[in-house]
Amino acid sequence: MGTEHTVADTVAPTLAVVGDVTRTQLENGLTVVLKEMHTAPVISTWVWYRVGSRNEVPGKTGISHWVEHMQFKGTPKYPTGTYDRLLSREGGIFNAMTWFDYTAYFETLPANRVELALDIESDRMVNSLYDPEEVERERTVIISERSMNENRPTFLLAEEVQSTALKVHPYRHEIIGWLADLKTMTRDDLYTHYRRYYAPNNAVLVLVGAFHTQPMLELVRRYFGDLDPRPLPRDVIPPEPPQRGERRVEVHGGGDTHYVQMAFHAVPATHEDFFPMIVLDAVLGGAKSFGGGGSSNRSSRLYRGLVATGLAADADSWVGPMIDPYLWWFDATVNEGHSHEEVEQALWQEIQRVQEDGVSPEELRKAVKQVRAHFVYGAQSITNQARWLGFAEVVTSQEWLASYLENVAAVTAEDVQRVAQTYLRRDQVTVGWYVASTG
Repeated sequence: MGTEHTVADTVAPTLAVVGDVTRTQLENGLTVVLKEMHTAPVISTWVWYRVGSRNEVPGKTGISHWVEHMQFKGTPKYPTGTYDRLLSREGGIFNAMTWFDYTAYFETLPANRVELALDIESDRMVNSLYDPEEVERERTVIISERSMNENRPTFLLAEEVQSTALKVHPYRHEIIGWLADLKTMTRDDLYTHYRRYYAPNNAVLVLVGAFHTQPMLELVRRYFGDLDPRPLPRDVIPPEPPQRGERRVEVHGGGDTHYVQMAFHAVPATHEDFFPMIVLDAVLGGAKSFGGGGSSNRSSRLYRGLVATGLAADADSWVGPMIDPYLWWFDATVNEGHSHEEVEQALWQEIQRVQEDGVSPEELRKAVKQVRAHFVYGAQSITNQARWLGFAEVVTSQEWLASYLENVAAVTAEDVQRVAQTYLRRDQVTVGWYVASTG
């Protein structure tokens, strides 16, 4: 499997409409996604770059996350500290995120101040400074962030499970990167990464809110249209080889609580089995908001089989939409007086019940209803509307997002049982135990 990005052909932009979403591409290759929502006098502006930890190589792990931090450290026009002052003064909210598949930045502002967001994002797309002193300050910040993560047993265990379950695909690395790489990467490494991937022809601009489409397109062209496209790297992402048997890891550390994790190989978001997977995940671990976020799972099978019985303090699962095949996670916190073995066996029992007996029509209807409800609820705000439109553009497509509810509703009990039998197999699992030193 390989992905190759090249400079977009210079053609006259055309408008495509999917539902109430307008999509176009500027002559320099910038993809623009617009959605009018006149429910409140605000506009959410997002810029997504098609680069994340998926695009990193050994020795440079964590570089996309570090570059995200550096993008707040100023340009000649907006020196360090300017963004926070200007955006806060206008009553705006802003942030950024790095994930396996992307890096994204956003501002949600009063509609009459949208040009501030457009100016900031077009400017730092090409003019960020990467001052050496700022790089070193941020190195300290990120290493401290990693150290805080290492104080959490679940992070240590997940990192070990992930790097064992995935042998060659870059999803095997935590987004924050390995400590050895964070200590040795240079200012030139970061700036090269920035110049390599931060270009209009590798970006998606999303605006949702109180505007009219045609005038907004003219504003977008004014701020972004003159930015030059650049030749982009050909990133060859190695496919993960088949797993040929159960893998197991143990992590020993401080604390008095034991944990069990199980990770199976999952399918990418565009695979036909993705929607049955998330419905089964709702049956087992409870429905989640689109893209992650936990919810009450007291009616889920894992809760009833592990938590209600006293074996575990909590039990959960997660599978999410990704560009490439990633992992389907199962987690449980071992209750005092019980063992890793008991909890692991209870996890298997819940999986095997679905594999052997399937799910009832009532249970399927409930899971589908919950998944659909979480999707709708999670997309209510203008900021989240823009978030999911950008996410879909980078990871899947606007058509995938528009048909999400329909695809969830089409999942059958047979689909759910088949997916359980196909993917949740003992020869496809990586099991991790966290053994607390004082437990």
